[in-house]
Amino acid sequence: MVELSSLDYFLIIIFFTITLSIGLLVSKKSGKNSSEYFLSGRTMPWWLLGISMVATTFSTDTPNLVTDIVRSNGVSGNWVWWAFLITGLLTVFVYAKLWRKSNVNTDIEFYEFRYSGKAASFLRKFRALYLGVIFNVITMSSVTLAAIKIGGIMLGLEPWETVISAGLITVIFSALGGFKGVVYTDFILFFTAMAGAIGAAYYLINIPEVGGIDALMVNENVSSKLNILPDFNDNKAIITLLVIPLAVQWWSSWYPGAEPGGGGYIAQRMLAAKDENHAIGATFFFNIMHYALRPWPWILVALASLVVFPDLSSIQEAFPNISADKLGHDLAYSAMLTKLPSGLLGLVLASLVAAYMSTISTQLNWGSSYIVYDFYKQQVNPNASEKKLVAIGRLSTISLMILSALLALLLQNALQLFDALLMFGAGTGLIFILRWFWWRINAWSEITAMFASGIVTILFKFTYIGDYLFNHDNGIFHDYYEYPISVLITTVIWITATFTTKPENKETMQSFYKKIQPGGPGWKKIVSEAKAEGIDIEDSKKWSVPSGILAILLGCILIYSCMFATGYYIYGKYINSVLLGAIAIISAYLLKNTWKKIKENVL
Repeated sequence: MVELSSLDYFLIIIFFTITLSIGLLVSKKSGKNSSEYFLSGRTMPWWLLGISMVATTFSTDTPNLVTDIVRSNGVSGNWVWWAFLITGLLTVFVYAKLWRKSNVNTDIEFYEFRYSGKAASFLRKFRALYLGVIFNVITMSSVTLAAIKIGGIMLGLEPWETVISAGLITVIFSALGGFKGVVYTDFILFFTAMAGAIGAAYYLINIPEVGGIDALMVNENVSSKLNILPDFNDNKAIITLLVIPLAVQWWSSWYPGAEPGGGGYIAQRMLAAKDENHAIGATFFFNIMHYALRPWPWILVALASLVVFPDLSSIQEAFPNISADKLGHDLAYSAMLTKLPSGLLGLVLASLVAAYMSTISTQLNWGSSYIVYDFYKQQVNPNASEKKLVAIGRLSTISLMILSALLALLLQNALQLFDALLMFGAGTGLIFILRWFWWRINAWSEITAMFASGIVTILFKFTYIGDYLFNHDNGIFHDYYEYPISVLITTVIWITATFTTKPENKETMQSFYKKIQPGGPGWKKIVSEAKAEGIDIEDSKKWSVPSGILAILLGCILIYSCMFATGYYIYGKYINSVLLGAIAIISAYLLKNTWKKIKENVL
């Protein structure tokens, strides 16, 4: 537990005051109608939306998760989420413009735009509750769990005290300010969070116990954890940390913030953009900031924690008030923050509050949009007034906050939840990629995949079947085969369902193609049939996906090069850093030219 100085309290109070003031200032305009409340009238510029995306993923549970990964699997363990860069750039260069063209209010509304009949109606209704309530509550509970651990370690707060104090202000400004309030405050929250993370990392690697960056690099607890790539002599590490994430995970799993084909709060921001180019710019800016800029401050603190708190028992000894059910390696991040001096401590606490508020406010507004547009308006009250829709939005915002807070009190660590969420989406991602470019995908494809993925996860994670198949000591398969086998089973099931059920009706598919213009060989049958009927649904623009794939490759090289060049510079390996920097410059030049071709096909 730390003692806060007057300066610390001053910084925190100033931060809260600014945040609440923004919510109050925009509340009147945000409450004007549901479009303003959930999409800010679709007038947002790319840079503001991009910063909002970054701020949203800059959550209290993220540094805890990275710390858990680094302490358990080393720096290379981060490939479990670094691989999602491919997913993010796929959204940037292929799907961002498609989402903005759709002009839907939520990505769930897409279902009745792309599909038809009772199956589409059920899918929209079910996914609204499944994602907007269940998945959303689970995600927010993970963020709140991190806040609980930070409050317990740094301030000696009981879990319920943290939940009430952290959640109350967040839910007030979220309910009042709507999407505009969320995005405007995200701008402040991002810079506050970055300043806190960088300041904490710089100070903590220079405390006497650590001894500076040079001493950190040669410490016996740290030196084996530094590799950016897994040990190629360790088959299990290569398969679990590199092969599965890069070969399977990025395209196969639905995970909040990294949905194949875009979705969730990322889609919400693309839909709020001024136009298609602003949607592309926002998502690209997000991916650069998310992967190239942010990881290293967290990684450095995680590495330093191995010197100060080498194991769980040392954390338990230093913080005996932490209950056994909350003890985990993710606690090491907040444990290190207790060593910060006055002033910087206040800034870092404000930054952690900023990270918490940004993520929770986004999740609340996004989840509430599903409940309002895709459930209440569709199923309960189709004739609801705009004033009524905003009122339901605010009520659902408060309800989601309460549910997530209650669940957070039952959870133990962030990595546990990360793994579970990945498994529950295993095998569904390919549908979200293909549904834009293959006419044969239908509503039953998605319904089957969704239930198959859930059932397979329950069987593997919570029954003896998982132990029998993937037990670490005596299972039939190595435990790292659990995820790819789940993907394979789910994929086989939904492909079978696709070809054994009827395709969507011709009118729906022609209408979808005419508005979106996805192009490609997957729609040739529909375009040909329309032409045979004298209906022209295809424009003359060149298919931009090949250029988009090239841009994805160049973007990955650019961002990974920037990230690893930074890492090698920190490690003192300057030749590697310079070489990677040169590769980044070359790939940026080539990407710029490729982007011009993509923009020509957007305008």
